[in-house]
Amino acid sequence: MKITLEWLREHLDGDFTVADVVDTLNRIGHEVEGVENPADKFAGFRVAKVLTAEKHPQADKLQVLTVDSGDGGAPLTVVCGAPNARAGLVGVLGLPGAVVPANGMELKVAAVRGVESNGMMCSSRELELGDDHDGIIELPADAPVGTSFADYSGAGDPVIDISITPNRQDCMGVRGIARDLAAAGLGTLKPLAVPTIAGEGAPATEIRTDDPEGCPAFYGRTISGVANGIAPEWMRRRLEAVGQRSISALVDISNYVMFDLGRPSHIYDRAKLTGPLVARRAKAGETVTALNGKDYTLTDTMTVIADDIGVHDIAGIMGGEHSGCSETTSDVLIEVAYFTPERIALTGQALALTSDARSRFERGVDPAFLDDATAIVTAHVLAICGGTPSAVTRAGTPPAEVKTVDYDPTLSATLGGIAIAPDRQKDILTALGFTVIEQGSRWQVAVPSWRRDVDGAPDLVEEVTRITGFDAIASVPLPRSDGVAKPTATPEQLTERRMRRAAAAAGFHEAVTWSFISESDAAPFGGGDWSLANPISEDLKVMRPSLLPGLLAAAQRNQNRGADSIRLFEIGRRYLAGAEHPTLAVLMAGDKRARGWQAGKAAPFDAFDAKAVALALLEAAGAPADRLQVMEAVSEGSIWHPGQSATLRLGPKAVLAEFGALHPLLTRHFDVDGPVMAVQIFLDANPAKRASGPARAAFTPPALQSVRRDFAFLAPTSLTAADLVRAIRGADKASIVDARLFDRFTGQGVPEGQVSLAVEVELQPVEKSFTDAELKAIADKVVAAAAKVGAVLRG
Repeated sequence: MKITLEWLREHLDGDFTVADVVDTLNRIGHEVEGVENPADKFAGFRVAKVLTAEKHPQADKLQVLTVDSGDGGAPLTVVCGAPNARAGLVGVLGLPGAVVPANGMELKVAAVRGVESNGMMCSSRELELGDDHDGIIELPADAPVGTSFADYSGAGDPVIDISITPNRQDCMGVRGIARDLAAAGLGTLKPLAVPTIAGEGAPATEIRTDDPEGCPAFYGRTISGVANGIAPEWMRRRLEAVGQRSISALVDISNYVMFDLGRPSHIYDRAKLTGPLVARRAKAGETVTALNGKDYTLTDTMTVIADDIGVHDIAGIMGGEHSGCSETTSDVLIEVAYFTPERIALTGQALALTSDARSRFERGVDPAFLDDATAIVTAHVLAICGGTPSAVTRAGTPPAEVKTVDYDPTLSATLGGIAIAPDRQKDILTALGFTVIEQGSRWQVAVPSWRRDVDGAPDLVEEVTRITGFDAIASVPLPRSDGVAKPTATPEQLTERRMRRAAAAAGFHEAVTWSFISESDAAPFGGGDWSLANPISEDLKVMRPSLLPGLLAAAQRNQNRGADSIRLFEIGRRYLAGAEHPTLAVLMAGDKRARGWQAGKAAPFDAFDAKAVALALLEAAGAPADRLQVMEAVSEGSIWHPGQSATLRLGPKAVLAEFGALHPLLTRHFDVDGPVMAVQIFLDANPAKRASGPARAAFTPPALQSVRRDFAFLAPTSLTAADLVRAIRGADKASIVDARLFDRFTGQGVPEGQVSLAVEVELQPVEKSFTDAELKAIADKVVAAAAKVGAVLRG
């Protein structure tokens, strides 16, 4: 919401500066986003007079002008191509060093076809004062030559850009801002002048509402014999200052009242209407061409303004192109209606159509202001365009019931944190438009019709504390117990911390990606179970079913910037149909090891790297990594490469992690080069620690040296080494403390369909060293355990 200081003074009487306004607005809860002085863009432009105009010696369409810039020096030579340039014309001269607002070009002394030009005579478009580019600006003959154009045009009026919160529709007009400032003590709010215009006879066009749910009230009147020309300079200047392009007197009047009083309206060319003008539900499939030139297909849930021929207005959002006013308009119909805010919001979202009118109607305009708004718009039309008005037709009834709130003034201290005197509270509420009736220690406060955001006593506390100033609330420390504070992190949070540190220590970089992804990125993962109906972007529509899409997108951006080795991890949530699931995802792409003189070529990551990372992180999380089974990967869609991926499970059903190479189709979808390895660890599947304490006794260093024995087995190729090692480790739990695979061989001497697996077994004596007989007994147990899984000792 933009206002100018001069426009604000139209409603607020007092001696204040723009700095006073900015400070007060910020203090009472209206954040000022910026202050702009339009005069700054006119620096270097001044009123100048053309003394002579001669044909350019080397160009038929150019003239060589001598221009008096008003500085008392010699006239300047300026080359100009405007057809209206002539001797005696008073216009705007841009001097060398000035920057043209329309294109940012800095003016310099330069030769144009062999003639030196010392600046530029400017058109309206070049100074962003309009769309006219057919000729240079022509000022009145008595315009003071040499005067800064910023001073002459009155462009030195500061523009204040204010961020209005969604609940404060009453501040979507200059008057609402002025009311809040007056309540805060900055000036006095001027009374609003509402003219009385009786009109003659009924409107020439019937007005009614057939959709009382979407349009409870539809007021209007016709005016005959208007002349639609250019709006007054003061009105155009104010509208253009807040970013609204001047179009014509009738359109500008409607826009001006909207920005001035926060009250949208619409003016129709009555010659373009056929039959009654009706607020009704749209028919499914109806179309309308809006004022922005775009066609919109409507549904039967939307409210429109239509006649016997078709739709002329998407109610409360945007008018139709074919019923707008033009320079030939002579008879008009003024529409001032109340539309249900929820209906306007849903229609705007469905059509993806925004407008200044929608931003006000969907917040809820003042339902008691229809008559006054109709009179004010009518008065502007009569004063600027002339004409004869009809009486006002009032179709329907606006929801203008008075809301009363029971209020205890002591709440400002107990709820708001500021002890404010009751008299001061009453003055604030009265200045904001509330009516206060004292009934002993409690008040009955009538809420003004323009404050639909006020529902109860806490809202009144907010108003009085806001105007008093939130900075007046004392800073009070929260109570705390004596002694050392108890840890507050949950076991789940502690686990995430350990895993985060372990991943970072292993050389991975933490990424934080969006929880929302596009539908196309979610599709390879089986699609998303949760989607937003009105996302800020189609790329952020679906709640992610996996963390890998975000990491793949990050890898693609890093590869595009020349990264050779990418190691990323993220801890976040996956959003599935039943619930959200905490997950740690790891992604590895590019080179695991750079090329060098020792190792030769660069080495890529492989599935075993992913497995090692998964096991290390699970061990950091406290999972029994030595008891996990490697089984076939089963995941969303087909994201894993067959034969190069697997799961880590605790038992056949409890899947703790997935790891391996991602499917080439998936990496191609995300435009990531080369094989990509990934890990997904499901934190909520990790078994919780026992609440009774440690599961095992404290570690005691062994007194005797351990014994290592090597075993070589022939096993079918279908047997995984992990299953064999697990079976051997369980052969004699009292003596075997570790077992690991150290060799895998196929080829000469190994039958087809089998593989040689060599395992090192570590034995730990406790009270005395092992005898040969004991070692043989343990070896027999190892061989027997291997045989149970299909492996036999090599001869």
